[in-house]
Amino acid sequence: MGWFFESQNTIYKPVKDVDLSPNSDEFYLRANVKAPRMAGFLIKILAWILESRFFAAMLLYILKDEILVHRLISFAKLDELPLFVPCHPWEDHKEKELNSISCDSSPPERVQQALECLPPCSEIVQNTTSPSFRRWTILDYSRAYISGEITPLMVAKRILDSVHESSYSSLQISFFINQNAEDILKQAAKSTHRYERGELISVLDGVPITVKDEIDCLPYPTTGGTRSLHKIRPCVNDACCVKRLRSCGAILVGKTNMHELGAGASGINPHYGATRNPYDISKVSGGSSSGSATVVSAGLCPVALGIDGGGSVRLPAALCGVVGFKPTFGCVSHLGVLPFNWTLEMVGILAGTVEDAFIVYAAISGDILSDQPTTLLPKLYFPLLKSTNSIPNVKMAKYGEWFNDCTDDIKKCCHQTLDQLCECYGWEVFFNGYMSSNLTGLFYLLAVYGWHLGISCIFPLLEKTVKVTIPEIEVMRLAHYVTIGSECKAALGAHLEKMNRHMQFYMSILERADVIVTPTTGITAYPIVEQSVVYGDFDYKNAAALVRFQIAGNFLGLPAVTVLVGYDKFGMPIGLQFIG
Repeated sequence: MGWFFESQNTIYKPVKDVDLSPNSDEFYLRANVKAPRMAGFLIKILAWILESRFFAAMLLYILKDEILVHRLISFAKLDELPLFVPCHPWEDHKEKELNSISCDSSPPERVQQALECLPPCSEIVQNTTSPSFRRWTILDYSRAYISGEITPLMVAKRILDSVHESSYSSLQISFFINQNAEDILKQAAKSTHRYERGELISVLDGVPITVKDEIDCLPYPTTGGTRSLHKIRPCVNDACCVKRLRSCGAILVGKTNMHELGAGASGINPHYGATRNPYDISKVSGGSSSGSATVVSAGLCPVALGIDGGGSVRLPAALCGVVGFKPTFGCVSHLGVLPFNWTLEMVGILAGTVEDAFIVYAAISGDILSDQPTTLLPKLYFPLLKSTNSIPNVKMAKYGEWFNDCTDDIKKCCHQTLDQLCECYGWEVFFNGYMSSNLTGLFYLLAVYGWHLGISCIFPLLEKTVKVTIPEIEVMRLAHYVTIGSECKAALGAHLEKMNRHMQFYMSILERADVIVTPTTGITAYPIVEQSVVYGDFDYKNAAALVRFQIAGNFLGLPAVTVLVGYDKFGMPIGLQFIG
């Protein structure tokens, strides 16, 4: 039967012949999603079929053909060499407004350097739309600790009480998979004593931070959202990113809930409960870093760590109305993270503000202490953000067909935001010398003037939108899914410098624009089906809509950040994404 499908293969043009202009004749292929949403008994039937020797191979072949995997991926013909690892040949920055960070600096030193890059606290915009609720920032905690208004021990006790109340009341938000009250209080007591002695380690000392249960953090097992994985792979040490947070004095307050094995976008886990959206507990939080997003959204912690392999940080951040940042591939060590998809996944940050994401990024980034390839890793730069002058010459690239492939509410909200960014601060002169790559351009765009605590404060930066065509988006989505499914068995080559066709498309666009802008998700949070809480669910259609704009960041190793820009007609958050 293979010869029949192989005859329907796709022959791709060479990259040099693909037109990326807004007038390109490249066709935008929408996701060909035919699978129904299944929960309960239907899930068990599907699992039985897929585990049977006779039916599994035939059904998988038919399903892959139906969603065009065979035509667009398996039997496709193209000239370009494959990209095995999404590393980039970085060059030294020539911009003056950057601070090159020494690889020898300690995490507390990098945190201090990040603070010195930020504007004075008085210039940071605060959320005033909801006076009854305000998320505390890292600096809020630090100032309160120094003044003696509160102590880390008081905060730790309040967090434990709040989590207990939310887990065992009618809310049942299911923030955490595991918490150890004794360990948390012990960390908090030590931090409190440091403040009493005036010996705080850094601005993160005593600040509560959670980590997704895909990241090793003692004294907890690392379950990956399952009931058995920790029995096969015990946790014997902290992950590198966790060690760095501890060295800054942060309090690790537990392992957050996640979609089982990270293989889903809803955040519904039949073993540890459905992580419910704080904006509406009848709706999903998004996944797979669901617990990390909801902990920050609910104000329990200012920052949480997640893992982003296909939007798993940015997606729940958008649905829960917080900042979600996925760094460039290789900027944060993956040591101590469950090795599900090591060429796609990155440790990411969920935070209430861009400043807090930046501070924690400073703590966990830097020298890579793992077996990841190091020859092409990007250098670490921090943007100097103290100036209140507007930043010139920043351009956004937008592909209209892709940008508009979302619900009407999202489309309207994101278009209004772009209109404001372009019209309210309409620059009249173009300068083509500015190239924002890695983390720098994104924080230039957001950190000083950007969205704080979910408020779309328009920053005086952006000149106009550069209209482009980004080809083969659906092809890349399917290739990403194939990579996730097969990576654990793949033998990776050593030709890390070779770039595939999609990397070349995006690099060409980013030579003319500083960022690519999209909605973060194609839909907002949708209702939880109660059967899913018990048995889990299979919801490929909604999942495809949620990850529609996420894949490039992971497949190509590009940095991306989502920020809140508004709400749909039901009051659910809408995110706008910048890809660097």
